Amino acid sequence: MSKSPEGDTPVAESTSTRSSAVSRYASVRLAHGSGGKLSLELIQDLFVSTFGGNELAELTDAAVVANPGGRVAFCTDSHTVTPTFFPGGDIGRLAVAGTVNDLAVMGAKPTYLTAAFLIEEGYDMDELERVVRSMKATADEAGVAIVAGDTKVLERGKGDGLFINTAGVGFIPDGVDLGPSRIEAGDKILVNGTLGDHGIAVMSRREGLAMGASLESDVAPLNGLIEQVMAVAPNVRFMRDVTRGGLAAVGNEVVLNQAWGLRIFDVAVPIHDIVEEYSEMLGIDPLLAANEGKVLMVVPDDESEAALGAMKAHPLGREAAIIGDIVKKPEGVALVETAYGSRRVLEMPIEEQLPRIC
Repeated sequence: MSKSPEGDTPVAESTSTRSSAVSRYASVRLAHGSGGKLSLELIQDLFVSTFGGNELAELTDAAVVANPGGRVAFCTDSHTVTPTFFPGGDIGRLAVAGTVNDLAVMGAKPTYLTAAFLIEEGYDMDELERVVRSMKATADEAGVAIVAGDTKVLERGKGDGLFINTAGVGFIPDGVDLGPSRIEAGDKILVNGTLGDHGIAVMSRREGLAMGASLESDVAPLNGLIEQVMAVAPNVRFMRDVTRGGLAAVGNEVVLNQAWGLRIFDVAVPIHDIVEEYSEMLGIDPLLAANEGKVLMVVPDDESEAALGAMKAHPLGREAAIIGDIVKKPEGVALVETAYGSRRVLEMPIEEQLPRIC
């Protein structure tokens, strides 16, 4: 064993897989965010060595990147989840996939990301490395580069572990124009798979519930699936990734102040039996539960079957379904219709059912 400088937790030299500079510390110190030697070591030995790329390695104040053409789509998102690691993912995969998906649903090709870390003093260094490596693996899966970043260390007890902010840039090809203003009555509503998996998987782990069957978060970058759908359904009207607030939130956002309404057929909505079971146990409507690998698409009727087929042909869309349509009346209202023809309003979530979920 070797004792790190200034009395930090000892680290086993022979078993550490981390680079020499970072492995001197078992946990994050305030000095790792000071802008001095330890900050530089953390940036170079963990972030730059893992994420790679010439833009990041130059350590300039801003990354200078190529513009492949098209309109620019730009977004930012902050990520917090308890626990940090959950069935099917972790905060790192969540951060990259979430930003990639925000770009992809705009019809953009996600290209560049930035990543900013707010780390509490004392945060386990091995866990931080796991998160960073997960981010790199997810970025590679999505075909994006992490080109810039920032690190801040907060005093012990004032940071609640780890928060990650990611910003993304993508490029929208000429001719691609998505938005709620393009939606028309008669359009079909599609999702690429079962709803509520992320929210229930995270909550079950947080509450220590023994899952009777395997359930994992759906967290994944969706840009590949979306490109595949748009290749066969070029007139897709609108897309939105279904995250916090679930289908209920997205459905209400789609119809807000619009001259048409939305109808969901409850029997058509794909939901795992175990999600239904645990939602009932926890008192949660699965239509309000969070997702991190689901997209809602509004597609013209004559392209809906082609879009569905393209979804089902992709690994992230095998349980895709057409779950509803756009209706003329009632205007500005999202409805759920049962197999017996009865209807209820799909209420917009008011309070956070599942805090610290994404």
